[in-house]
Amino acid sequence: MKSFTKMEGLGNSFVVFQGPYTPSPKQVVAYCVASDVDGLLVVTSINDKLVEMKYWNHDGSVAEMCGNGLRCVTRFAVDNKLVAPGNFNVKTDAGILAVIWGGEDPNVIEVQVGKVKVSQASISRQNLDFAIAAVGNPHAVTFVEDITFAPVRTLGPEIENDAYFPNKTNVEFVQIISPRQITMRIWERGVGETKACGTGMVASATVGFKKGFTEYPVEVTVPGGRAKIWVDEAGYSRMVAPALLLK
Repeated sequence: MKSFTKMEGLGNSFVVFQGPYTPSPKQVVAYCVASDVDGLLVVTSINDKLVEMKYWNHDGSVAEMCGNGLRCVTRFAVDNKLVAPGNFNVKTDAGILAVIWGGEDPNVIEVQVGKVKVSQASISRQNLDFAIAAVGNPHAVTFVEDITFAPVRTLGPEIENDAYFPNKTNVEFVQIISPRQITMRIWERGVGETKACGTGMVASATVGFKKGFTEYPVEVTVPGGRAKIWVDEAGYSRMVAPALLLK
């Protein structure tokens, strides 16, 4: 088997390879199952200020973006000397994104996750309204009284596979704690319920902001930990959170 690094961001776990490397869907599934992770990342050097990120879900499908994976890519690039510590860029299928890590504290890796687009459309199921959002990848966001009792594992797969989404969707169930604090659970397309989803976290924060529920910066808690999220002057959602090595 090709050598890799095992990493996690807020409980989202990955096997990370240095590219160039293009695994087949069957290989992706095999690596993810054998390592018990959510997905597979490939990091390829382009120049001393730019690396490319490719991401595959646990089921072998390609995903356009992964916010927690992006922080792992940031750390991997610095750890493996593909770039110098500090500010650099990562090319993703959702565009080129700015990242910052000084190579010291892995708990404070900052990344541009993307510009969140919230549709005027929504869908309703079981008395819950789901806002439609995109962060380079698709999301359906709903707000609940208590995430402990949210129908994540029953309604999550139903919304994921709804005909409205030709490429399926990620699904977020969000509870407002205060204007500066939300907590949530995620049903991730191609994976199932996960401990975190970086793009889902910024999508939920943005939908909450547009509905008047939240203010920036907002602390977002998921089963895997916490992140600080805000929007920069260019309109990109930014996130600060950890990226850690796993054995």
